[in-house]
Amino acid sequence: MRRGVVRCALAALLFGASTPFAAQLAQDTNAFTLAGLLYLGAALAVVPTSLRTRPDRGSVRRGAARLTTAVVLGGAVGPVLLALGLQHATAASASLLLNLELVFTVVIAALFFREHIGRHVAAGAALVAAASIIISGPGATADLRLGALLIAGACVCWAVDNSVTAELDELAPAHITLAKGLVAGTVNTVIGLALADTPPLADVGAALLIGALGYGVSITLWVAGARDLGAARAQVVFASAPFLGAVIAWTLFREPLRPTVLAALVVAAVGVGLVSRSEHTHTHVHEPIEHDHEHEHGEGHHDHVHADGFTGRHQHPHTHDRVEHTHPHMPDLHHRHPH
Repeated sequence: MRRGVVRCALAALLFGASTPFAAQLAQDTNAFTLAGLLYLGAALAVVPTSLRTRPDRGSVRRGAARLTTAVVLGGAVGPVLLALGLQHATAASASLLLNLELVFTVVIAALFFREHIGRHVAAGAALVAAASIIISGPGATADLRLGALLIAGACVCWAVDNSVTAELDELAPAHITLAKGLVAGTVNTVIGLALADTPPLADVGAALLIGALGYGVSITLWVAGARDLGAARAQVVFASAPFLGAVIAWTLFREPLRPTVLAALVVAAVGVGLVSRSEHTHTHVHEPIEHDHEHEHGEGHHDHVHADGFTGRHQHPHTHDRVEHTHPHMPDLHHRHPH
């Protein structure tokens, strides 16, 4: 639980900081070009990690459909919609509107992926949604409403991506990020350069750096955290990112601060805090499965033996036999059973 929360919180820190900086580039850079450069930067950030261990062909084949969904929606369509939205909304407003990703993730994870939500996560999502409404309510301009609609579309794409990648246990998080960055980043960049002039070299470098930290490292941390917490709970923790982005916009870029924001921050903080009380206990069955993820031995799910006797935290493809037991758990990588 703690490991998953820490990972998702760090992911939120990096992604939240990236939004106001990307908003500055969005004013002068084609949306496709900006989206593509951000994800090419993400790919560059995870190349060293990805090359250490390569997925086997069987794993890629089993996860191909889900990986394709993540690449198309999460890596290609979502970033373009965000880049377009940043052209119509202030950095602070855009950051806060990204909280809609949490709401859509919880709904999609519950309705389509049968993830156990529980009253704490449901209440947390409702509070975060309420915080977003407080901030982006009456008084919004037509331009802001268009930006909000585009950003909401991006959040829907990422919500589907979140639920898919949280279950994509055939591939390591770095491999998923690399695929998104190389494929979606290249396609969007090519489209952008065909539609508009090449941006200044300084802007290209800035976009790659923002993408490396705010998308590459952030996505990898989020996927790893979601495997510990489940997509919905991971996204509740990640919901702190938009508020960090808003704070940076207000302080570093001197955007005006509205009084309603302080109330919204408190409401959202309570919502995020509820996620830490969402474990449940019942007898459940683990069916046989083969997958690849970070793990350690002695916690009730990994009892395979290594030739050298190693039992510390590590990652490799491994197989689980059928087991039935009872213990407190979350909808993590090993607990996606129906209720």
